[in-house]
Amino acid sequence: MENIVDFTETPVADFFGSNCFSNAVMRERLPKNIYKEVAAVQNGEKGLTLEVAEVVAASMRDWAIEKGASHYTHWFHPLTGLTAEKHDSFIAPTGDGKVIMEFSGKELIKGEPDASSFPSGGLRATFEARGYTAWDVTSPAFLKQDLTGTTLCIPTAFISYYGQALDKKVPLLKSIDALSKQAVRVLRALGNETSKRVFTTVGPEQEYFLVDKEYYRRRPDLILTGRTVFGALPAKGQEMEDHYFGTIKERVAIFMRELNTELWKMGIPAKTQHNEVAPNQFEIAPVFAATTQAVDANQLVMETIRNVASRHGMEGLLHEKPYAGVNGSGKHNNWSLATDDGINLFDPGANPESNARFLLFAAAVVEAVDRYALLLRSSVATSGNDHRLGANEAPPAIVSIFFGGPLTEIFDNIAEGKRGGKTEAGSEIKLGVTSLPNLPKDVSDRNRTSPFAFTGNKFEFRMVGSSQSIATPNTYLNVAVAQALGEFADKLEALPGGSGASQKNEAVQMLIKESYAKHKRVIFNGDGYSGAWVMEAERRGLPNVKNAVDALPVLLQSETVSLFEAHKVLTKEELESRYHIYLEKYSKQIHIEAGVTIDLARRYVFPAATAYAASLAGGASALASIGAVNAPQAKRAKQIAGLLAELYEAIGKLEAALADAQGIEEPFVQAKAYAEKVRSAMDGTRSLVDALEKLTAKDHWPFPGYEELLFKL
Repeated sequence: MENIVDFTETPVADFFGSNCFSNAVMRERLPKNIYKEVAAVQNGEKGLTLEVAEVVAASMRDWAIEKGASHYTHWFHPLTGLTAEKHDSFIAPTGDGKVIMEFSGKELIKGEPDASSFPSGGLRATFEARGYTAWDVTSPAFLKQDLTGTTLCIPTAFISYYGQALDKKVPLLKSIDALSKQAVRVLRALGNETSKRVFTTVGPEQEYFLVDKEYYRRRPDLILTGRTVFGALPAKGQEMEDHYFGTIKERVAIFMRELNTELWKMGIPAKTQHNEVAPNQFEIAPVFAATTQAVDANQLVMETIRNVASRHGMEGLLHEKPYAGVNGSGKHNNWSLATDDGINLFDPGANPESNARFLLFAAAVVEAVDRYALLLRSSVATSGNDHRLGANEAPPAIVSIFFGGPLTEIFDNIAEGKRGGKTEAGSEIKLGVTSLPNLPKDVSDRNRTSPFAFTGNKFEFRMVGSSQSIATPNTYLNVAVAQALGEFADKLEALPGGSGASQKNEAVQMLIKESYAKHKRVIFNGDGYSGAWVMEAERRGLPNVKNAVDALPVLLQSETVSLFEAHKVLTKEELESRYHIYLEKYSKQIHIEAGVTIDLARRYVFPAATAYAASLAGGASALASIGAVNAPQAKRAKQIAGLLAELYEAIGKLEAALADAQGIEEPFVQAKAYAEKVRSAMDGTRSLVDALEKLTAKDHWPFPGYEELLFKL
């Protein structure tokens, strides 16, 4: 492919961001006054004018054309969970048979893709086609390069003709503003007069599998569903844990080199890469970025993994559980808060002022996660994630927070009015008067079984599925924390005028004490995989929602609607639309998987296993004719025949369950049928097919097995 950079010869710093119309590029190419205007728009200080957009558009066009671009697209995040783009060329006929290259401010600011075929969840009728894309100034434009050429991609939001959000970006942007507003109120109440905005930052760790394209092409289930609906485990799986952090195979290392190059060119700061626990499973993680940029970048990471893998004769698998019996893939969403003047609000600090701030914001997160646990659970509710959550490899479906011993002790002491204890013998924890113990950034060990863990100066939301957009989990998290901070701000602002520092300190301490005492049930530092925790969580009253379908009704609850409407992030109608879209997507996904299961069993497994059983039976007859021992062949043929008879019955049950589910009209009831009855029937079918695979000679089996899929690259 053209434009591939070999960074073994070219320093990374020389090409990093070369395909990104970043602030640094704008600073170089735009007039100073125009760049200041754009920066002010990015900071939420003013709106974008058409005059400024015209100058930016001309500069962006020239930059893109210099790099070989002939087309541009408004790149957006519809509710499919993927990204979408419609390409327009820069050409404009001049009337004399020639063209000039044009791109106006209006074209930069607004596009109009056909919205009729994107999911709307009832917000609009199918025949209502008009939709608008609007430039997201907070995320930089970039160039996509492949064998077809170079395209300028402009990150945008996507709305309907009547202004409803038809995408994941609009609610995300609104949630960031809502959180900033409430966080700044709290900072003002604490005496901070310098910070103007609070930003959420995210660093998503992306897990994925690689598989040789030859084997992938011979697995219709992988092609059509992203996962294997059949597959018997080989004698060796991940038991030895020898793949984790192991030496990266040369073929994979070459792929990773190009993957990094493509990401770095687009200005995506890919930082860490390594072998994951399961064979042929890997992880890539970037440096933290502002949330809107991180969301866009993660979509590009997933797309680039697939594209680059294909060029290297492999396929990138992003499904949460492509292989049963080995670890699935997640996406750890490392989330934090920072001010526009450089303060990390989750940094414990080393003085009374920063200690109080840290504990207050941490307490707000605890309260938010406890109060809105069902909402956070719904943000990761997908059919793929149902295979992963709670499967002794990923966080359980119970939402809890890991704090670690030292931090938990500090909060417990505050809540109970105790003295410092082990944290600092003989000292009383009194915010703003006596400093808390000096806390290192790593105030605790890490807990890989926790869904929501404090990991130094950030929180790691580990429940997000590998194929998901991180926009929705971050939107819901932002709104939940905004609500808790807003209520904190209300109480602090209600202090009598002229309250002194001592009164404010006492009020802050009382806030932390009351909030944490009420919501500390969500703190759990133990083994999230254990059965004892399931029982303990039930005793504490923590919800344990085991499948995606049961997690989604929270979107319709009055408390949820009030929350999102109060912060002007989503309306009742927009929440209802998402509820219906997610249910429909779940049902469709399981319907496809069930159809693939039936098709592969009937058209591939039955003929192969029957032919092999016949060959065994024929061989047994021939051996009997010469007096040789034939018991093993005959027994094996009989065993296969028995399993085939059971499989025939199992397929009939699956077809009946599928027909019943398909005939249900009410979306929730239908999705429940798919989740409980169809998936159960699929599991029954799978167990028989996997048993047949173990009995059938390898050269008779119609698919590459797990040995090839997991170990051969």
